[in-house]
Amino acid sequence: MKHVSILLLNDVNLGSMENARQGFLEANEYLKAHGKPEAFQVELVGLTTAVKLSKGLYAVRPDKLISEVIHTDMLIIPPVQHDVAQALQENAAFIPWIISKYRAGAEVVSLCLGAFILGSTGLLNGKDCVTHWKAAHQFQKLFPQTRLMADKLLTDEDGIYTGGGAFSSANLILYLIEKNIGREAAVFCSKIFQVDLGRDSQSPFIIFTGQKDHPDEGVKTLQTYIERNYQEKISVSNLCKHHGIGRRTLERRFKKATGNTVVEYLQRVKVEAAKRELEKGFKTVGEVMFDVGYSDDKSFRNVFRKYSGMSPVDYRMRYVKEEIEVV
Repeated sequence: MKHVSILLLNDVNLGSMENARQGFLEANEYLKAHGKPEAFQVELVGLTTAVKLSKGLYAVRPDKLISEVIHTDMLIIPPVQHDVAQALQENAAFIPWIISKYRAGAEVVSLCLGAFILGSTGLLNGKDCVTHWKAAHQFQKLFPQTRLMADKLLTDEDGIYTGGGAFSSANLILYLIEKNIGREAAVFCSKIFQVDLGRDSQSPFIIFTGQKDHPDEGVKTLQTYIERNYQEKISVSNLCKHHGIGRRTLERRFKKATGNTVVEYLQRVKVEAAKRELEKGFKTVGEVMFDVGYSDDKSFRNVFRKYSGMSPVDYRMRYVKEEIEVV
């Protein structure tokens, strides 16, 4: 039986923590129903005898303090709810414990913003990882030695697993159930919790709002210009001429500040505008394509798929509610 320790963090996201706990417990129920022994012993482990959440509305008590855990096979780091910097400070005592258990052979799993706790251990340095797409830029700034795969749903490397958004982290739990028990158990649990198996990307859910959490005011001016004029034919050469800056300097500063090249940034702004229009359902894909400054259908489809993970037609079908005719 695999011992699973779920960290009862200060300011933990209770829903995500419970999703993980219930997922492993449901896998045990599947095994029991098939006359097999349970696969997981699941415990909440904490720093104190109780953690108060939601301004004292809830009080959650761990099964054990971390000092009482002699051996464990898997650590689950759920996400925190609010300020990441404060959460890192309040949960700092977990860091050496996570490192020691990993070095003793335990697997480590982070869910959503739990990646910030895991990143603080240094165990992600040089490894692929994911977190919630909304926190990707902040994560990259704090942990530049990691290989953040912002669009992926989960990663698996050297006994370390990371999952994307809080609810989509359920896919990582299903992945772990499949890896430890088998495909049939994962399918069963996916049906119980009504979670689609097979998803591998956060891209359809990413909302691109610009990357302006940086001090380069000149780059911010360029970003604003692109966002206001994305329907026009904007080239790097024209931007250089319009703003009086050399091309190599522009590309270097823009990439350093935003994490994207100028062309990538323009593409992402165009795709986000297209997504908003497709979600409304009033225009055809062709009309939206022309509205955001594309004239070639193939180019538009390729760029749209690159940043959304699906075709424009599929995206429109996903988010537009069709009227149901009542007879």
